[in-house]
Amino acid sequence: MDTNRAKEIISSGDVVQVLYQGSPVWLESVKDNNVAEVITLDRKQKIEVPVYLLVENSPVV
Repeated sequence: MDTNRAKEIISSGDVVQVLYQGSPVWLESVKDNNVAEVITLDRKQKIEVPVYLLVENSPVV
């Protein structure tokens, strides 16, 4: 994922599924150095990860 898309997801009112290493996360913020602050949804843990490692998951139709 790129930094601009991550910022769009954060500012939108939509719920977008984002994955980090195959696990769902909630995007909190994006810092100037292309690092995202996320909350892991399985362990409720706040971590910082490189934005490029985040994947937007397409909804199953």
